[in-house]
Amino acid sequence: MEIQGDWLPPTLWHAKVFDGRWVAGSDVADVVEPATGQRLGQIGLADAAAVGRACAAAAAAQPAWAALPGGQRADVLRRAGELARAHAAEIAMWLTREAGSSRAKAAVEAAITATALLEASQLPSGSQGEVLPSSGGRMSLARRRPVGVVGVIPPFNFPLYLAVRAVAPALALGNAVVLKPDPRTAVCGGAVIARLFEQAGLPAGLLQVLPGDGAAGAALTADPQVAAIQFTGSTAAGRKVGEACGRHLKKVSLELGGKNPLLVLDDADLELAVNNAAWGSFLHQGQICMATGRILVQRGLYDAFVDRLVAKVAQIRAGDPWADPQVLVGPLINAAQRDHCHRIVQAAVSAGATLAAGGQYQGLVYQPTVLAGVAADNPAFGEEIFGPVAVVTPFDTDEQGIALANDNEYGLSLGVITGNIGRVLAFADRLQAGLLHINDQTVADDVVQPFGGARASGNGSSIGGPANWEAFTQWQWLTIKPQPTAYPV
Repeated sequence: MEIQGDWLPPTLWHAKVFDGRWVAGSDVADVVEPATGQRLGQIGLADAAAVGRACAAAAAAQPAWAALPGGQRADVLRRAGELARAHAAEIAMWLTREAGSSRAKAAVEAAITATALLEASQLPSGSQGEVLPSSGGRMSLARRRPVGVVGVIPPFNFPLYLAVRAVAPALALGNAVVLKPDPRTAVCGGAVIARLFEQAGLPAGLLQVLPGDGAAGAALTADPQVAAIQFTGSTAAGRKVGEACGRHLKKVSLELGGKNPLLVLDDADLELAVNNAAWGSFLHQGQICMATGRILVQRGLYDAFVDRLVAKVAQIRAGDPWADPQVLVGPLINAAQRDHCHRIVQAAVSAGATLAAGGQYQGLVYQPTVLAGVAADNPAFGEEIFGPVAVVTPFDTDEQGIALANDNEYGLSLGVITGNIGRVLAFADRLQAGLLHINDQTVADDVVQPFGGARASGNGSSIGGPANWEAFTQWQWLTIKPQPTAYPV
């Protein structure tokens, strides 16, 4: 199958990285379609030395960008958002073919990316600080200043949006950005963003797009020119990033993994509960930090819920999402992720869970799977699977449901399905999660909301909406006196 579209042809980025121009990388990596194994092209890679040069160039370009009137920065972000909308179909094609996204997921990701760019264009016109109490004729201000150079390390699962949600506000607030996309999704998570800002007129040097491996990421977190890191990815990798940033005294925003509970109370509408559980469990093959990782169903609905969920799984189409637009569950990103998923499913069954549906794969496509009767000591109950596996556990009382929901090292997202909102509000404050959704499943995002989790899911509401000011600026205390004070020296 030929690549469709001429806005981002493989000849543009073949063996290249982006520093304001498309230049040869230190090495190359194949761009592979996970559904078929077909090579779609070759992307350039950056080594540690290239990262160092990029950080120096970004630091040199940043002061002039920060000194521009905010409206000029806003214009660039606005043009990038308009370009993202104009080329949404081609962008979505890359998300489907390179990242294995379903057609629906790819379309949504392309659309929310444009929204994030347009929303970021409003940041330069926002309040830049506060007037503080003062005395003795002194004016005292607290103002927001850009941190300088921001390193952004996004994951492979929503590679475009999870990069842009950091790149766009960081640039809008006067910073330069060094973006290190995952090599597995370096086109839709890197080249697309470079192309948007290239055509939007961003001055050279302010955005460096350098796909690379762990060594490149380590160089980025250690570089003295980089003032802040925004990382989205696994908890294990996030711990390493956090440790490195602490050692080098960098600001760090960590959005990490989750094992997100969905509580289904016995007064819930059964069909709606099953619909929400299936969506949260199987969207993008379960490769989402907010995916519904455990479905806790109150005993009165449990048997009927499992039966309906199994019936729904039989209707879900799995396969190649580019060849078949009706596919909801596409390929996992690579064989290692598929094998990780299969290992947990097999371990769960060995530990006493019932394999009610699925449990098989062809190539990288893992069939939608239902594990029922999963006890709290079962491997599938506590371990993040990152695959299309619904883990169902019964509970009896509300107290037991709350305890099972909180029995979790993570603290990202939590959903509750109920027919009585007042019942949930009575115990909502006891549910431990950064995101709490009543009468919704666990996968939800909005560019204007602060996003993040607690505990092993990250260091709080680390990005999005008002949290962008915390992530990408720092306070400066500024005082002004009519004349210097005569101190008694």
